[in-house]
Amino acid sequence: MLTLAIQKSGRLSEKTVKLLHECGIAFENGGSSKLKSKASNFPMQILYLRDDDIPECVADGIADIGIVGENIYREKNRPLKIIERLGFARCRLSIAVPKSMEYRNAGDLNGLNIATSYPNILKTFLDEKKINANVHEISGSVEIAPGIGLADAIFDIVSTGSTLLSNGLREVETVIRSEAVLVVGEKLAAEKQELLNKLLFRIRAVQTAGNRKYILLNAPNDRIKDICKLLPGMKSPTIMPLSTEGWSSVHSVIEEDEFWEKIEALKAAGAQGILVIPIEKMIL
Repeated sequence: MLTLAIQKSGRLSEKTVKLLHECGIAFENGGSSKLKSKASNFPMQILYLRDDDIPECVADGIADIGIVGENIYREKNRPLKIIERLGFARCRLSIAVPKSMEYRNAGDLNGLNIATSYPNILKTFLDEKKINANVHEISGSVEIAPGIGLADAIFDIVSTGSTLLSNGLREVETVIRSEAVLVVGEKLAAEKQELLNKLLFRIRAVQTAGNRKYILLNAPNDRIKDICKLLPGMKSPTIMPLSTEGWSSVHSVIEEDEFWEKIEALKAAGAQGILVIPIEKMIL
């Protein structure tokens, strides 16, 4: 059986549970007091932990794998490796200073007191930049530190930047960008590696589908060649004749990032009756 450690509650937890369900894994979600659950249709049990405890749990072999923010993975610096980037819970860890402070470059951090909940990541950055600053480790409400005279600047998670603005701060240095990652310890038994491979297969199928759309359209036969150039699909578009003479139905897959540009180009090339359908799973 494979043991997976995930965040007990919060945004990362919700996204992780959603991903596992999309992978077809059925289990009871963790509640306020639930510490673990067992999947009913896949040989896996799930541990619900504080995100700070996940790297330690995996490194010590209590869990085989874990889903955690890359920021926590880097801060804890345990002997783990990232085996899959999951593309959700994205944020950045940045240095912010009071809006009134003049800031030109990282050298202006010399001699400052910087408050953070991520001292190891911050110290690594300061050492790389050869900056001599004082790091003050605090937990929670880091953004209020300059306002109460506890620090001159902060190093913290930034998602939208609205919290910084409301506390009179501005972001000046982005140190790392983070997202949810799947991590594993240094050693994994062969039978558990096989289960992990099956889980990765499902995760990648869900992720691939999420980045693509299935598209169906009608096209006059004399424009199909031009339309097919816009729709490479996985190999090539599927073309089926319609009952109306001189017309065909074209089926393909397009990238989410290219969606609107492709639609406009297809219409200009003569496509009609365009339908776009979400893809639940996609096996390449």
